[in-house]
Amino acid sequence: MEISYLDRGAGRIAYDVQGEGPLVVCIPGMGDLRSAYRYLAPTLVAAGFRVATMDLRGHGDSDDGFPTYDDPAAGSDVLALIEHLGGAPALLIGNSMGAAAATWAAAEKPDAVAGLVLLGAFVRDPKVNPLLGFLMKALLVKPWGPSAWKAYYKSLYPGNRPADLDQHLATISASMRRGDHWRSFVRTTRTSHAPVAARLSDVHAPTLVIMGEKDRDWADAAEEGRFIAETLGGELIVVPNAGHYPMAEYPEQVSPAVQAFAQRVRAGA
Repeated sequence: MEISYLDRGAGRIAYDVQGEGPLVVCIPGMGDLRSAYRYLAPTLVAAGFRVATMDLRGHGDSDDGFPTYDDPAAGSDVLALIEHLGGAPALLIGNSMGAAAATWAAAEKPDAVAGLVLLGAFVRDPKVNPLLGFLMKALLVKPWGPSAWKAYYKSLYPGNRPADLDQHLATISASMRRGDHWRSFVRTTRTSHAPVAARLSDVHAPTLVIMGEKDRDWADAAEEGRFIAETLGGELIVVPNAGHYPMAEYPEQVSPAVQAFAQRVRAGA
């Protein structure tokens, strides 16, 4: 698949585009790649959508050297990509931190966003045990940091691990060895979701929230999903046995639900 680049002044954001039709932009989470949507994107293309998948700053094929790596920065990249592709209003699909970026974009420029699909979503900072927070920071120090992240990432698939998970992890590991990507990733982990939490009342786009029942990033993932859905006036799907990446763990459940929602957004329902 051909890689394209969007110049953001301080660096470039990598993305690829497939298909024809209304624009869908897929945003991966922190520490992940645009290939996180390798199961979901083809189903949307087949349903008649133009699907762009992008890498976050300092991840994958995107550049390092940006001044900021937080949610508003990622959200501004999403809005810039929509404008560059001439696809407003676009459906935004975000996973983890990517969901925060999508939510911020919907608050910042409502006319550019037709709808939101938020997978394993962060829209506010979770309550973290101070000791756990200290240990996480310690683990993200080289030389053991990349291995620690790989092990943690794999643990976020508690149910049906995709057959190509090890290959996907190897690609992530190789990406983190490129340029200054590891440092960019660590800088991303030290950002807050507070700017997104402060903008939730500004979001009015149709929203679908999909949470994995066993997503260990939350003490109660279903409860967090209910909070997000109720706050944004959206729908909630909780995927049994799934973790933080339900679109890759249970695509047979997630893809049809996202496709149906996308069709409703396209129809203006």
